[in-house]
Amino acid sequence: MGTTTGVAAALAVFVGLGGLVAYLAGVAGLRDLRRLRRVGVPVQALVRERVPGPEDRSAVSRPLLQFTTEDGRVVEVFSPVPSSRRAPLADGSYVGVRYDPADPRRLLVVGRERRRLEYAFMGLGIVMVLAALVLVALAG
Repeated sequence: MGTTTGVAAALAVFVGLGGLVAYLAGVAGLRDLRRLRRVGVPVQALVRERVPGPEDRSAVSRPLLQFTTEDGRVVEVFSPVPSSRRAPLADGSYVGVRYDPADPRRLLVVGRERRRLEYAFMGLGIVMVLAALVLVALAG
């Protein structure tokens, strides 16, 4: 009986910590989105398709976005969102972005902020923490 209680407690701690991490990831993502929407500098970025190399293991291709900062630097970063059928990021097209003036590599693609993903992380985290509490209650 003591072994089962110990296993349930260990599982509860593991699930609870995982849930807490997921929740905090969602909160941090939403905070970063809000900050970039508030202080980000709006520019148009050129979409450049990149040829995947042999080291690329991702099934989802993220194109490169190239833009010029306020101080004249040309920045090229991977898109934070993948291209999709519904919202393609076609090679040679332009897309609106907001970049962080302190670190232009941090940006968001306007209209594709993926808030739902951040809320999903928060919801999953809450469910996992509640599951951990149920495990603790059942083990005790």
